[in-house]
Amino acid sequence: MKREVLVDVLSLVGVVIKQIGYGFETLRYAWIHRFFHSFQRPLFVPLKVLPPISPKVQCTPVRRRFGWHKLVLRAAVVFGLLVYLLPDGFTSLTNLLNKGKIAEAERSFFEAEAGMGGMPYFELGLLGIDIKPASLEKDALIAGIPEPVEYSKPKLLLYTSYTVQSGDIISNLAQSFGLNQDTLISVNGITNSRLLQINQVLRVPNQDGILYSVKKEDTLESIATKFETPVQTLQTVNELFSDSLTVNAPLFIPGARLERMDLQEINGDLFIWPVRGYITSPYGYRSSPFTGIRQFHSGMDIGVPLGTPIRAAMSGRVTSVGYDKSFGNFVVISHHAGYRTLYAHMSVIRTKSGDYVDTGERIGDAGSTGLSTGPHLHFTVYKNGVTINPRSLIK
Repeated sequence: MKREVLVDVLSLVGVVIKQIGYGFETLRYAWIHRFFHSFQRPLFVPLKVLPPISPKVQCTPVRRRFGWHKLVLRAAVVFGLLVYLLPDGFTSLTNLLNKGKIAEAERSFFEAEAGMGGMPYFELGLLGIDIKPASLEKDALIAGIPEPVEYSKPKLLLYTSYTVQSGDIISNLAQSFGLNQDTLISVNGITNSRLLQINQVLRVPNQDGILYSVKKEDTLESIATKFETPVQTLQTVNELFSDSLTVNAPLFIPGARLERMDLQEINGDLFIWPVRGYITSPYGYRSSPFTGIRQFHSGMDIGVPLGTPIRAAMSGRVTSVGYDKSFGNFVVISHHAGYRTLYAHMSVIRTKSGDYVDTGERIGDAGSTGLSTGPHLHFTVYKNGVTINPRSLIK
């Protein structure tokens, strides 16, 4: 709309100026013809700016165009284009004129000393902004400093239910509920998140936290100190009307998190693969490759080429190194929380008893020593002296 109006205005201005120029030329020609061609002799000698005309020769006077209307038209076009091209019209021209003032305000903003909250102080008047005290009070309320008291108050623990669907995993469910996965795992007593079943019903609390089983020596004050939570918060959340606690009773600790290692164990990413290969014999019952008798296989066999580097599945202390007629060359590493790992059938051992090894550190080479049908690694995981399926704990 702005462009159409501008074109119409410029066209009208051009037509008007052109008509004025034609009228001026017409009057000028009539004046010359009347006073220089109506008599045998001119009444007066014409001005030097006009061409001399002989009374005996009829000639058309030279039409000299002064061109002033063209200058006006060009000026109008340039001015119109300038206004049209600027995004905000005359506002941009005003801002350009006030460029020095804005630069001064910017310097005041960035170079001022930091005030409360690290925000610098500067004069808003330099920008032409007039803020009234009422608006400042309103802005302070919107800023939310400090936050409303009701947001900081402990709230009663409430639960909703959710039925597990196909494709659901703990991390995605926790994110959709706005909770930590620690909360869903602890509240629902999940020991292996990979074994989540379709149609399994989960309890979903209205706040983050974990369940804690009360021990015989525990008091409300000792639990509050352990988890750095006010006693009043524990009482409000769990609806406790006294300080007495029941042994083995579940107590919800708001805001608490699981231990990192416990969470890794539950999610099955506690260990890394000691070697990269294919599983030739899983954990569990199988027929013996030597006798054909069904027996329990305490570890997981991973087939790899001879000499493949074997790495520690998790950091720990090497507690045993040696040779066994069944396991061949082997290494045993003790880890935190009662875990131990066994690496068997090595061709070469590259560590010794008492060494501390990091996760992924090379401890030997794959081989086929001991009772073996070919190059592979026998990998066993113990938890408090009892073997468990290694596959459930490897990333």
